Amino acid sequence: MSDTIEKVKCLIIGSGPAGYTAAIYASRANMFPVLYQGTQPGGQLTTTNEVENWPGNPEGITGPEMMVGLQTQAQRFGTDVRDGWITKVDFSGDIHKAWVHDGKEIHAETIIISTGATAKYLGLESEQKYLNLGGGVSACAICDGFFYRNQEVVIVGAGDSACEEAHYLSKLCKKVTMLVRSDQFRASKIMEARVRNTPNIEILMNHDTVEVLGDGQVVTGVKALNKTTNTHFEIPATGFFVAIGHKPNTEIFKDYLNLDETGYIINTPGTAKTSVAGVFVGGDAADHVYRQAITAAGTGCMAALDAERYLAAKE
Repeated sequence: MSDTIEKVKCLIIGSGPAGYTAAIYASRANMFPVLYQGTQPGGQLTTTNEVENWPGNPEGITGPEMMVGLQTQAQRFGTDVRDGWITKVDFSGDIHKAWVHDGKEIHAETIIISTGATAKYLGLESEQKYLNLGGGVSACAICDGFFYRNQEVVIVGAGDSACEEAHYLSKLCKKVTMLVRSDQFRASKIMEARVRNTPNIEILMNHDTVEVLGDGQVVTGVKALNKTTNTHFEIPATGFFVAIGHKPNTEIFKDYLNLDETGYIINTPGTAKTSVAGVFVGGDAADHVYRQAITAAGTGCMAALDAERYLAAKE
């Protein structure tokens, strides 16, 4: 049995800015981290064409380039970066156990979780087409709003995040059309009032998105359905933002870690510690507020430092 079990000092589950940053710090601390990249190596940023808010890249950088750079930097210091994903864990005992998709069992002294979160989309074929093309569909107004300065955009959503993103876009864009799928907001009253009182935000209640329109390369508009009158119409727009929530990729941890009602891992405030000693979290798996590459990287650093201190205290 011992021949089939790999013992490691630090296992990092997931990549992206949090995972790779944790790996850089853990490697430099001689923790010899093993990192499994997950089902989407590099995380959400690999689907982003331009990243202009990452410090140190004044001309901007593409998401894939950025992730390749972070991975290369982690490997330079000795991180064992592996293809594959973790399918199961067991944190019930003193040994932290994890199983890889190919059946390998790993016993880790410390584990850093950086599995991220996945943005929810409407699931329209046209939406996915222009999302994959990088042609005007986004789930992050703060990341991509800059590219739509003085243009007209559409945003779908009804919660606090949707209102916050619509308000953010209103400062950059000529006009923001907000499609709310039901006849009422899910947002707090103060957030609803904020968008209602913003002159260049038009709110269309009880409206569905039927199709994202485009010229084959970029978005040119949105076809919507007024569910009250059962009529279709087109809204001119160069950008289509989806703000209907994120799903944290934490399903395999739910039996062992404290999660909030939506599945985000609960960490001890001011640290990367989870409810299990020796297990730490960084990035969007625990962050439902900021969800930025720079904050993910910061918490990845915290996770590695906390893991290093945990190991030192055990010596």
